[in-house]
Amino acid sequence: MVNKSVSKKTASKTTVAKKTSAKKATIKATAAKKQAKGLGRGLSALLGDDIGMAQVLRGEATVDSGTKATTEVATPQSEGEASSTNTLQLKQLRAGKYQPRSKMEQEKLQELADSIAREGIMQPLLVRPLAGTKDAFEIIAGERRFRAAKIAGLNEVPVLIRDVSDEQAAIMALIENMQREDLNPLEEAKGIRRLIDEFNFTHEQAAESIGRSRSYTSNLLRLLNLAEPVQEQLIEGLIDMGHARALLALNSAEQILLAHQVVAKQLSVRETERLVKQFLNQDKQQKKPVSKERSRDVLRLEEALSDYLGTTVTIKVNAKQKGQLLIDFHDWEQLNNLLEKQGLADVIEN
Repeated sequence: MVNKSVSKKTASKTTVAKKTSAKKATIKATAAKKQAKGLGRGLSALLGDDIGMAQVLRGEATVDSGTKATTEVATPQSEGEASSTNTLQLKQLRAGKYQPRSKMEQEKLQELADSIAREGIMQPLLVRPLAGTKDAFEIIAGERRFRAAKIAGLNEVPVLIRDVSDEQAAIMALIENMQREDLNPLEEAKGIRRLIDEFNFTHEQAAESIGRSRSYTSNLLRLLNLAEPVQEQLIEGLIDMGHARALLALNSAEQILLAHQVVAKQLSVRETERLVKQFLNQDKQQKKPVSKERSRDVLRLEEALSDYLGTTVTIKVNAKQKGQLLIDFHDWEQLNNLLEKQGLADVIEN
């Protein structure tokens, strides 16, 4: 009986674990489909009927089993071809100038290199002929695979060659990295900013080209207003986009100060929003005008000076402890008397 009971409990736990795992997988797949659907709008407008490029950028392309290395200058494939690939020597490839990824973790590169050493490169790199050269090519998408292939000791890699403009290359590089989900928000923002600055895109055009909403794109671009140390924390994953957006309400010095607290105390986004709100309210309180109610010390001093000089004396002090000393007089004779009391009459006459 005991064994049967234990067996039933174990089976029950296993079933729950499987259901939980399946649920997580479904959620992840749904999120990926939504992202792919959104990015797909940008890809369709950019690529038209070029099936091969679309497959590479979506991560759906596979390497032809019959692909062989070529010692001749490879030529761009025509539009409409699915995934016909060439093979190029690593020495023929150059890093893409529109690569949005600012950092590539060595540990992850090594993991990819180990996988490539075991199974080879499953997806081709997307490249374009490098202007001014005979047989060199610029990487548009797949620089991580290129670097990992070097680590793995490969001499050649499968590629899909397309002759595209700088504008297309910039958009493709950004989309391909966004598809892989590990491009951080700041890198994505810098990629979008480059489209705006170098190719005169409006925010709306930039958003449409990558299949994002205008509001999402504008929020991403605001991240570039973060102080440099806070940007580094975002890149390193110490804070996320929600934290960063909350901190944008502050100036650079305040962002750095509060970001340090967020990291040290491991605050949630909601807690960070409350912290920023409290900080701003406190700052407003400090900037309020000084109360008209003057301290007793000032009043006593005014009274003592008024008695000594025989006229009304007013002392005004601001928040920085700077102020004015006002002495009333009714006529020139009274003014001369006041100056004599202060020993200033002779100074003025001279």
